Parts: sequence; C-alpha cells; structure tokens
Amino acid sequence: EKEPVRYANLMYDRRVVRGNTYALQAIPVSTQPSPLEIQRQREARKRALARKRAKEQMQPRTPEPVEGREHIHVQTELYLEEISDRIIEVDTECQTDAFLDRPPTPLFIPAKTGKDVATQIEEGELFDFDVEVKPILEVLIGKTVEQALLEVMEEEELAQLWAHQRAYAELRNAELAEVQRLEEQDRRYREEKERRKLQHMQMLQKQKETTEKIAARAFAQRYLADLIPSVFNNLRESGFFYDPIERDIETEFLPWLMTEVEETLERKVLGRTMLDSLICTVVEKRLDAFSHKPLSDQTEAPAEEPRPTDAARQVAGETEAADQPVAEKEETDQLVAEEQPSRRISFQLEESDQAGTEDLETE
Repeated sequence: EKEPVRYANLMYDRRVVRGNTYALQAIPVSTQPSPLEIQRQREARKRALARKRAKEQMQPRTPEPVEGREHIHVQTELYLEEISDRIIEVDTECQTDAFLDRPPTPLFIPAKTGKDVATQIEEGELFDFDVEVKPILEVLIGKTVEQALLEVMEEEELAQLWAHQRAYAELRNAELAEVQRLEEQDRRYREEKERRKLQHMQMLQKQKETTEKIAARAFAQRYLADLIPSVFNNLRESGFFYDPIERDIETEFLPWLMTEVEETLERKVLGRTMLDSLICTVVEKRLDAFSHKPLSDQTEAPAEEPRPTDAARQVAGETEAADQPVAEKEETDQLVAEEQPSRRISFQLEESDQAGTEDLETE
C-alpha cells in the first residue's frame, strides 16, 4: 500500500541537520521502515480516522434538503471573500545540499611515543622464595592457629551455653510441670466447688419446688373443697349428671302419660258434649210436647146426646185420649231409655276421671 506524499515544514523534517553534528544519531542506511513502525503507523491512522468519524457524528448536522433542492455554502463571516472556481496556485522552491550518511566513528587509538627498551633479569636476582615466603607463612600459620583457637573456644563456650540452656530448660520444664499440676489441682478443686455449689443450688431449688408444690396442693385442696361440690351441683342442675330411671321416666313415661291423659280428657269432653246435646234435645222435645194447648171440645163435655157424627167424634176423641197417654208413656219410656245410656256414659266418664286422678296422685 503506497502512502501519499505529505508536505511539511522543513524545520521539522528529521532529515535536515541542525546544530552540532558530533552527537548526531546515525541514520540507518536502509530507508525501508521496520514492520513494527508500519504497524504502529497503521494503528495510529485507524485511531485518527475513528476519532474523526466520532467527532463528525457528534457534531450537529444540517438536515437533508427536500426533494428538488440542494444546500449551498453561505458566508457568515464579518468580511466576505471572493469565491472563484479557479484555485490560486503559487510555486515555491527550496534547495538543500545533499548530505551523505555519516559513517560510524572509528575507535580512538592514541599514537605511540618513546622507544622500546628491554632488561634481562636472571634467576635469583630479585628475591629468594624460601626466605621471602617465611614471614608470610608464619603470618598465615599464626592466623590459622589463632582462628582455630578462637573456634575451639567458641565451641567450648557454645557447649557451656547449651549445657546451661539444657539445665535451664530442665528446671523450667520441672517448674512448668509443677505449675500444670497445681493448675490442674486448682481446676479440680474449682470444678468440685462448682459441682457442690450446683448440687446445693439444685437441692435448694428442689426443696423450694417441693414447698411450692405442697403449698399449691394445700391451696388447691382448700380452694377446690367448696368448688367441686358447687361445680357438681351446677352440672347436676344443668343436666349433665342425671338418674337414668328418672331420665327415662321424664323422657319416655311422662310424655306417654300426658298423651294418654289428654286423650282421656278429650274423650270426657266429647262425652259431656254429647250428653249435653242429648239432654238439650230431650228438653226441647219435652218442651214442644208440653207447649201444645188442649182443644176446647175435648175439655168441655156436651150435654146433648151424641149424634152419630158426634158419637164418632167422641169415639175418635176417646181413642185419641186413650192414645195420648200411651204416646206420653212411650215418650217417657224413650226419654228414660235415652237418659239411661247418657247416665251410663257419664258414670263411665266419672269413673275414668277418678281413675286418672288416682293415677296422677299415685304418680
């Protein structure tokens, strides 16, 4: 991908050298950029484009023109500028010297001065090793022996320290064991004391509970002494406690007895009503019978001799007179016969009433 040529100010071009050139960084021979630089430039370009698009989206835009019209640019500045289709072009040139790439600075090597001179030294001329090494060996041996003695003394001191530590540890362990034994004994004493106190508190609590129970039982007995009979009396009065025989008599026998008594009384009332109606009927008939007046010709006897017609009438009157006592006798017999059943019924009713009253009295 070919990048477009970008024109910029020469003062900021990296290829233009300004100032001292001694500390100038060496520009690589190849002008080809590295892939990392190319990747970095592409990412920077993408970020710039994304930022530009976001900025354009954030800016308010002019609404789209209606159909058949288009938007044109209008100058809103204070001073108007001439608008022309031809762009003003100006050609400008700048000549710079061509600089070659500076080679790396060579290593500085100072120039050689003076003359070369050599000296011959024979063996044993400078020093004798056996003689010269003796003080060095004495020092080394002395230092070694001294260090050994120091180390031995340190070991002995460490051994004494360890022995002292062991004795101290044994004494400390013994004291700790004694302390633990005393603490354990104290703990056992304390636990035993707490257990005894707890037992004593439990015993007091049980005694208190027993005393309260006895007091409550005595109070309950004293309170229930009058309460239980009253409760039973109320329950007995309310009907919770009853005699089965009495209950059977009240629920079965007495209703049956009352029904029978009512039926008996109804029969008595019915008999009395019938008797009253019979008596009323008989009295009315007798009243009708005695209310008829006797004929005048029957009461007064004629002085003349009876004519045949009169004789016949007399005979008829005699027969009627003879029949009248017979009729009256028949009526009286009928009344007596009617009164006898009524008396019998009334007698039976009175007997039944007496029996019912006797039964009620016996009950």
